[in-house]
Amino acid sequence: MSTIPKVELHLHIEGAAPPAFIRGLAQEKGVNLDGVFNEDGSYKFESFNQFLSVYEAACTVLTGPEEFARLTTAVLEQSIAQGVIYTEAFLSPDFCGGGDVGAWREYMNAMQEAAAKLPEIEMRGIVTCIRHFGPDQAKVAAKCAAETAGGFITGFGMGGDEMVGTQGDYAYSFDMAREAGLRLTTHAGEWGGADSVWQAVRDLKVERVGHGVQAIDDLALVDHLAEHGIVLEVCPGSNVALGVYPDWRSHPIEKLRERGVPVTVSTDDPPFFHTTLSAEYDRLADTFGWDDEVVREVNVTAAKSAFCDTVTREKLLKTLEPTT
Repeated sequence: MSTIPKVELHLHIEGAAPPAFIRGLAQEKGVNLDGVFNEDGSYKFESFNQFLSVYEAACTVLTGPEEFARLTTAVLEQSIAQGVIYTEAFLSPDFCGGGDVGAWREYMNAMQEAAAKLPEIEMRGIVTCIRHFGPDQAKVAAKCAAETAGGFITGFGMGGDEMVGTQGDYAYSFDMAREAGLRLTTHAGEWGGADSVWQAVRDLKVERVGHGVQAIDDLALVDHLAEHGIVLEVCPGSNVALGVYPDWRSHPIEKLRERGVPVTVSTDDPPFFHTTLSAEYDRLADTFGWDDEVVREVNVTAAKSAFCDTVTREKLLKTLEPTT
């Protein structure tokens, strides 16, 4: 499957950091990251809450724009190796300057400049608030997003602990981002059940949902997503690794697709879940019989729902056309 061009819409920039990259930064800075890595050098966690803790601990060595530029290069080089031609990365001002707009702009410019040096891939940024940091801090992230909207920054979203509060608690921030011309997504239906997806589309009026897989438990919701073309950014390997579903056969991506829901495939935080985008498609082929036609169809859906300009979208769709 690695020969088919790929479009990835759900990738956390810090969560995509190779473990060796984070260990190297820690050594450069003399930072102790005990408890972050297993003996084999991989990230160490057993539950979703532990995953969040390890994720945030790893971010402590990313302390300036230069580190995020290096991180962007490392992450995009991984993506290029998987045949990714376009990616959207979640970028959090909370990890990039603590929410100060001026500092955030420096971080953002550093990442944008790093991405521009790799012509094999197009990158756009989705500014992301952290749900468990609370609604007030989300407004800080939304302000950073609004102040830098356009060009590289094309979307606004929310990640973090889905069990904290409700989607509607963050409506002010999403309204602010919408008024700035940003397109909207949010994590829902990974842990919060189908109702959290209803909240996302009703209270935040998003056009895409991160994960969203628990929508399968409410067929009226599934039909609503299909009817309104609300796209799910599905990360099957992540869902299985974290125990949302016990195995690939239990994952609902194929059922959602069969019922007409627009689904895309992404890796979420690939080194944490020991996956790559090619590996995701290989497992989907093995489990559900996805062939090249389905893979191409899913990537066309991703290109059509990407938060990018028309020229970029047309270029992606042209690249995804079957070769004769």
